[in-house]
Amino acid sequence: MSVPCVMCGLDAARPYWDCGAYRFVRCSRCGHVYQNPQPVFDDLKLRYDEQYFSYELDNAEPYYRLMQLGLRDLGFFEHERQLRNRGAFLDIGCATGVLLQRMQRRGWSVQGIEICEPAARYAIQNRGVAVHLGPIEQAPFAGSSFAAIHCSHVIEHLPDPRLFLQHILRLLLPGGLVVIVTPDRSGFQARLFGSRWRSAIADHVHLFSSRQLCDLLQQSGFAVLRKRSWGGLAAASAPPWLKRPVDRLAKRANVGDVCAILAQKPQ
Repeated sequence: MSVPCVMCGLDAARPYWDCGAYRFVRCSRCGHVYQNPQPVFDDLKLRYDEQYFSYELDNAEPYYRLMQLGLRDLGFFEHERQLRNRGAFLDIGCATGVLLQRMQRRGWSVQGIEICEPAARYAIQNRGVAVHLGPIEQAPFAGSSFAAIHCSHVIEHLPDPRLFLQHILRLLLPGGLVVIVTPDRSGFQARLFGSRWRSAIADHVHLFSSRQLCDLLQQSGFAVLRKRSWGGLAAASAPPWLKRPVDRLAKRANVGDVCAILAQKPQ
């Protein structure tokens, strides 16, 4: 279905990337890039099946290392002791629960949210963590339940990211922190590859620039504390001798393929 821009509300977008079976448009006012027409979320949810579960399970450790890198680069662990003493840790889109398991070992009380039933079941049965099966709006958590909320590669899949951030704000304690990780349309790879960018896929409803996502967080009531990025070239797109220096430069210049943002709910 056709929708207006979630960032500014204007319904006047221009064609941007034609990817065959789907297309991205760019808002003529604010420049936000999103799918229009948009896929129906109930159809998107059907993709989180056994095949998705197998993929997540096979890649759990590499993804955990990336999540740990993002938390470290954002300075999250500098706040960890104080946060851990105040409340629990929530991972939205927790997949097989590897991050929750490791945070639990660090002394956190943890909860997860996941819409893929096999992945949620695996996290509960094999990693010993609590997971709510379903979207965030159906989660049975009271307001101000969490000191820290993490969501990696989730917000770009959602039809209404503004509403999603409102749910997060409600669930956070005053002074609590949220970490958002998503592909960065303003990064080096997106600029280089255009419609062939690896994140310009049918599952991604919104393609945020890091600046736009910071703006959306601030409009939603958060204070943005830090922004970091990584990933200069995809592994298959360049030989190692070229990829390594480009990755270092992209990270140093904060123009990587993926951006991570640390934001805080005001006291």
